[in-house]
Amino acid sequence: MMGGGGPRGMLSSYHDATGKAYDPRIMRRLLYYLRPHRLKVLAAVGMVFIASAANLAAPYLLKVAIDEHIVPGDFEGLTAIAIATVIAYLIAFAATWQQTWLTAKVGQEILATMRGQMFRHLQVLSPRYFDRNESGVIMSRLVNDVSVINDLISSGIISVLADFVMLFGIVGIMLWMDVRLALLTFAVLPLMVVATVVFTNRAKVAYRETRSAIGAVAADLQENISAVRVVQSFAREDLSTQKFNTVNERNRKANIRAMTLASAFMPVVELLSTVATAIVVLVGGLSVIQGAVTIGVVVAFLNYVQRFFAPIRDLSQVYTTFQAAMAGGERVFELLDTVPDVRDLPGAVEMPQVEGHVVFDHVEFSYLPGEVVLRDISLEALPGQTVALVGPTGAGKTSIVSLLTRFYDVAGGQIVVDGHDLRDVTQRSLRAQFGIVLQDPFLFSGTIADNIRFGRPDATQEEVEAASKVVGIHDFVSSLPTGYATPVMERGQNFSQGQRQLLSFARAVLARPRILILDEATSSVDTRTERLIQRALVELLRGRTSFVIAHRLSTIESADQVLVVDGGRIVQRGTHRELLAQEGLYAHLHQIQHGDAVAAHSA
Repeated sequence: MMGGGGPRGMLSSYHDATGKAYDPRIMRRLLYYLRPHRLKVLAAVGMVFIASAANLAAPYLLKVAIDEHIVPGDFEGLTAIAIATVIAYLIAFAATWQQTWLTAKVGQEILATMRGQMFRHLQVLSPRYFDRNESGVIMSRLVNDVSVINDLISSGIISVLADFVMLFGIVGIMLWMDVRLALLTFAVLPLMVVATVVFTNRAKVAYRETRSAIGAVAADLQENISAVRVVQSFAREDLSTQKFNTVNERNRKANIRAMTLASAFMPVVELLSTVATAIVVLVGGLSVIQGAVTIGVVVAFLNYVQRFFAPIRDLSQVYTTFQAAMAGGERVFELLDTVPDVRDLPGAVEMPQVEGHVVFDHVEFSYLPGEVVLRDISLEALPGQTVALVGPTGAGKTSIVSLLTRFYDVAGGQIVVDGHDLRDVTQRSLRAQFGIVLQDPFLFSGTIADNIRFGRPDATQEEVEAASKVVGIHDFVSSLPTGYATPVMERGQNFSQGQRQLLSFARAVLARPRILILDEATSSVDTRTERLIQRALVELLRGRTSFVIAHRLSTIESADQVLVVDGGRIVQRGTHRELLAQEGLYAHLHQIQHGDAVAAHSA
């Protein structure tokens, strides 16, 4: 459910949780992921120092070549220096290549680990978490936020180290060669610091806006792709396109602002680099004329000046990487730190195979504090009985069965299955006893056989076909060119609603549940398919305790108990015939449906 105007109302979800470029708490947790890869990381760090040393050596070798071999005319020595220079560049190339490969490998392994952790954690989070968080936001955390963390680990941290090594190395060599010329060259650094501070402050705002904007684009795409049939059925393509264009335009403008800022900063760096170069040419040239320094020193200085500003450029860009990673890390860890609302208690035991004796004892429940959904719900279902839940929309029927499967915990009272309080057994062993068929059956990607086997992956082909025969879908599947190997499109769109429902029935049959829940499983199918399902229900319900939420009262006439729910309470209970004989909500609902059916038949 989208609030506040859909994705445009969720933009705050994509803003940085903090504006920090470095958060020690988050960085400590991110570095924890490096521990299993510490040998690769140490090797990469070693490659950084080797590459930096080789790169720093090249200009100095040039200075030696000029002063000690070119000027004196020493050809043999010049040849040796030329070979040494080539070797230095080859070492730098090999070390940089190894460092890049190692950090990329580590980054991808951490990315896979982190996404795997997040996915596994999502599997155990309670439905309440998904009630509160839109799927587009969750997807953004798994895809976008983890990716920016990977950028930091695979390139950001090592880049910072390499840049600082180069900076300190260049400063040290320049001061060692000529202190006066070095200090004059560094005179432009205060201006460089001012330009960098201004850039990073504005970049913080600009790049945060780009991340917010691209998150909104992703959310809007997810919402509209999911709802494309609704959009087309109401002929609202133009409106959806207009809304997407608004979000997309915001993303375009945000990126242009960020690129404009970056494009302005780079010429400033180049200008200051040119000024520093001019200082070296002017002052160094005069020093050469006066005999204070050699030509080789000036040439080496010119090379080091060009190399000096490259790390500064890189560090200004890495700032945004750090900031994005800190924000992404905060959102990722927020998800990983979310504690499921429903948890196995310490000492929870495995639920043995149940007979199906279910008791609700004065159960109370609320989705939100202070907003009571169920009040004083008490019922008993004996093994093998069918209990029907009927009532108007929003009465609390689905909430009752959600408590039975312990998707939520009761706020008061207790639910007992075969003498076990649901809170005293593990969730997995409890839910393994259930089979659930929903109003809108969900089919997974894969084949028809894969979907039927979902509850019992080890079932044989013969068992799959037997389950299909029970619900009357076998003949249809067999008529398909590839039979049970037929691929299932996204959400089963290549099958009708009735066919998807029958396949979900076959899935439930094959799983052999002890307790069965049917949540309005026949409300969205046609009359002919309903008759097929009714015949399948006879086999499906036999010998199982069943809870049937029914919209069509004709489907529950044979139920052992009918519970009428209204306003979160059970207002009537009895058999179909007993309730018809009473003046009450059930008789009223039956009269409305019977009148609609007669009118439809007459038409």
